[in-house]
Amino acid sequence: MKSRRLPYWLIAPALLFTLALFVYPSALVTVQAFAAKDGSGFGLDHLRTMVEHWKFGKALGNTFMLVLLVIPLQLGIALALAQLLSKIQRGRDMLLYVWTIPLGISDLAAGIIWLAVFEQTGFLNTLIVGLGLSDKPFSFLGYSDAVTTLVAVVLAEVWRATAIVLVIVVSGMGLIPKEYGEAAEVFGAGSWQKFRRVTLPLLKPSLQTALVLRTILAFEVFAVVVALSGTQYPVLMGETYTWQFTLQDPNVAAAYAMVILAVSILSTLFYLRVLRSPQGTVT
Repeated sequence: MKSRRLPYWLIAPALLFTLALFVYPSALVTVQAFAAKDGSGFGLDHLRTMVEHWKFGKALGNTFMLVLLVIPLQLGIALALAQLLSKIQRGRDMLLYVWTIPLGISDLAAGIIWLAVFEQTGFLNTLIVGLGLSDKPFSFLGYSDAVTTLVAVVLAEVWRATAIVLVIVVSGMGLIPKEYGEAAEVFGAGSWQKFRRVTLPLLKPSLQTALVLRTILAFEVFAVVVALSGTQYPVLMGETYTWQFTLQDPNVAAAYAMVILAVSILSTLFYLRVLRSPQGTVT
């Protein structure tokens, strides 16, 4: 009898943790988001206020733009670096250690580092003027420079968080038996064919984990954007912070949180569907 109950006792702490720190807060946020303004029940008043605000469309578009640019770049770079590491015999661990250093840097610190690169008195302008390429520094992060601001945020996010994807991909590659690659070589497969036909299909579980994690975190990007652009490049998480602490309207902030939760869940379901494959199969 005790042996039957043991698994339930083992998962009880994790279940309580989930209920206390995710389910209960999520329920409170949902109630706040859908509460009627007059306190008479539930409605869509706060969602309507959010959608009708002039920054909502920009914040939603900017966030999706960042996700669509950052995630493919991070995935491509991580796969390339992982393939390079698989070919290296000596110094592999040191290279992996160096490439994952940004993991120890906070979002805000990463934003400040790249601010020191792109601001008017920063490293990039100093280099341009020093080389004689221009007589005066450029305004890379001004109000009229939305494109360069986007580029700066993308570079900062790629530099800061690609290591997360890299670690997951490298771990996944380490689980692929070498016999598969050797068999592909026997049948005349080249490097690209072996990567596309053997490595990628067997990496699907790792890619699924990496993409789900990074996409959810990309939808929550905040500190890097604030450090590089202040409020001139609105994103969903930034608007959540503004409504909660600056405008003192927690209900609209909760509505923004529901949007972030919804797009995160939808993206997770998308990856689970697209990258689903039978265990151990190679296509």
